Amino acid sequence: MGGNTPADRVLSGLDPEQCAAVTAPAGPVCVLAGAGTGKTRAITHRIAYRALTGEIVGRHVLAVTFTSRAAAEMRARLAVLGATGVQARTFHSAALRLMRYFAPRLLGGRAMPELLESKARLVTLAASRAGVRADRTAARDLASEIEWAKSSLVEPAEYPVAAAKATREPPYEPAKVAEVFAAYEHVKRANGVVDFEDLLRAAVWGIEEHPDVAEQVRAQYRHFVVDEYQDVNPLQQRLLDAWLGGRDDLTVVGDASQTIYSFTGATSGYLIDFPRQRRNAVVVRLVRDYRSTPQVVGLANAVIRQARGAEARLRLELVGQRPPGPEPDLRIFPDEPAEAAGVAARCRQLIAAGTPAREIAVLFRTNAQSEAYEEALAEAEVPYVVQGAERFFERAEVRQAVLALRSATRSTPAGAPLVPAVVEALAATGWQRDQPPPGGAARERWEALAALVTLAEEYAGTPALLPIGEAATVERPPSLADFVAELQRRAAAQHAPTVEGVTLASLHSAKGLEWDAVFVVGLSDGTLPTTYAKTPEALEEERRLLYVGVTRARQWLWLSYAQSRAPGGRPRRPCRFLPQFERGGGERGGTAALSRRPERRRAQVVSCRVCGATLLAGADRKLGRCATCPSTLDEDLFARLSEWRVRVAGAQKVPAYVVFTDATLVALAERQPTGPEDLVAIAGIGPRKLSLYGDAVLALVRGASVDDLVPEEPPEKSSVN
Repeated sequence: MGGNTPADRVLSGLDPEQCAAVTAPAGPVCVLAGAGTGKTRAITHRIAYRALTGEIVGRHVLAVTFTSRAAAEMRARLAVLGATGVQARTFHSAALRLMRYFAPRLLGGRAMPELLESKARLVTLAASRAGVRADRTAARDLASEIEWAKSSLVEPAEYPVAAAKATREPPYEPAKVAEVFAAYEHVKRANGVVDFEDLLRAAVWGIEEHPDVAEQVRAQYRHFVVDEYQDVNPLQQRLLDAWLGGRDDLTVVGDASQTIYSFTGATSGYLIDFPRQRRNAVVVRLVRDYRSTPQVVGLANAVIRQARGAEARLRLELVGQRPPGPEPDLRIFPDEPAEAAGVAARCRQLIAAGTPAREIAVLFRTNAQSEAYEEALAEAEVPYVVQGAERFFERAEVRQAVLALRSATRSTPAGAPLVPAVVEALAATGWQRDQPPPGGAARERWEALAALVTLAEEYAGTPALLPIGEAATVERPPSLADFVAELQRRAAAQHAPTVEGVTLASLHSAKGLEWDAVFVVGLSDGTLPTTYAKTPEALEEERRLLYVGVTRARQWLWLSYAQSRAPGGRPRRPCRFLPQFERGGGERGGTAALSRRPERRRAQVVSCRVCGATLLAGADRKLGRCATCPSTLDEDLFARLSEWRVRVAGAQKVPAYVVFTDATLVALAERQPTGPEDLVAIAGIGPRKLSLYGDAVLALVRGASVDDLVPEEPPEKSSVN
């Protein structure tokens, strides 16, 4: 690596493991790359190194990834490294290019059929022909089942058995879904279109069934690289095998601990079995994490260390390479509105301190959780953008629900309790409070409307003002009309245009991204892991989802959960995947755990008076605020308290800390108690110290001078002769 040839420069700056991946000999290579370990750097440098040393020719390389963004990044890096002619594409883009080129030959001179961008319309038509009434949500769920089946190489007649084996939860009886699937295929052919799965299947067919096509394709593509190999589905693997044609110049890169898309048909099995299927494979492990601080890396390791199942066999223990940073913040809030408000307040502090809003992300398990954070950020005047989903009030089901609520205001009797009125109005749209439906899209729709009911429960505790004269008003319970007006106000506030803002995203859509500051919120059992994760495999995928969220953070990481959904609601348990941590190196020196038994903590809860978070550290509890929340210290009072403590300690001939610790003095100067009850609320001030020093401290808070309370030089004790 000391030379100055282009190939030598490609090796410059690589760590030993990356270098091993780059210089591995031709043949099967498996790069197990943990989050933030430079996998894209390793595979692009491998391609460039082999091209610049003359081992391969760039135009004979096909690098495959899963997103157009990742493919574009790969092409840009290869161009900088001087590797020209390399094809970096998604599976679908590569298949589309192949089929457009070979269509005249394969289809007898006909052009390739039009590509269907969305299945929704044809699925709805197919459902009707199969005797199934499917609205837009049901059509999305049926389309997802069809995509899963086709990606898993499952035919319509095979669907019921395959779905049962895969523990799918289809939106209708499996046999009925199979009928819709078969009808969809018929309707699709009748319309002369193909979908994305057909595209891959056609490419496989073209290569497997036409030797002349296979020969030409394999002459063009001789060396293969597959990124995110843990996300390959059976259909994509079938296409990869067709491209290879029994050859073994294949480099795959993946991380089994980031397998989070099994519901789409993706499987880490190909990554796990790679060394066994290819006996001469070189396996390289990238474990040096260049993205996150050691504190974030340590938490990520602790989360995934408890993993079980097949993916856990390839678990990587990451080693942080960045300088130390702040410990992850682990926060407990009394309810979800308080959690959202605390997150918004902290976002505002970070932005004020210089962190760009675009470098902050709030990540949650389901899109239905976004509304609380959209509202809290809007109230805090923090700009935000929603990643990978519509804003809450722009979603079709939410707009429909708001229309139903507005319509219900005309028939709801005056004085009717708000929450039952909202539930009844939503029932008219087909929503049932205690019956979450099967199917991902239907369940997401159900959760969005459930979020409206939660809003109603919160709003029901906010009295409205009824005018009774020109100035006089009287409080009354809020009505359904009041609630609809509140929803309209929130929608208007959240539709304010923003150029740049805090990212709101689901954990799934955050995969592959990173930010300086990451908030992983809603970490309660039932949300993460979701209540729908009923098998050991599903629970392990939920654990990996948390791991992905944690590893998105470069510098600041916040993990939080609310003890109940709404104020005064049923208590919940924190996420079972959060590891237990002991504090070390002082009161703020370590990472606190979210207790698995919140009822023990609830008896002695101390909340931050600024952001409302439950305080865990002793120093924080004494101050009554988080260390990261702004101080309200009265410097003059602190100086007088310090002087008073010195004189009292001198008079009693004891160390100053025996009177009060430094932390207690800071707490007194910040909280400025006005009576005995305020004094004993400060940790470290019990009945004894209240009786000894309470009157003096309260006098100092009211403005008394130290000289009035303690003589500067107390007289010597008289001796008894």
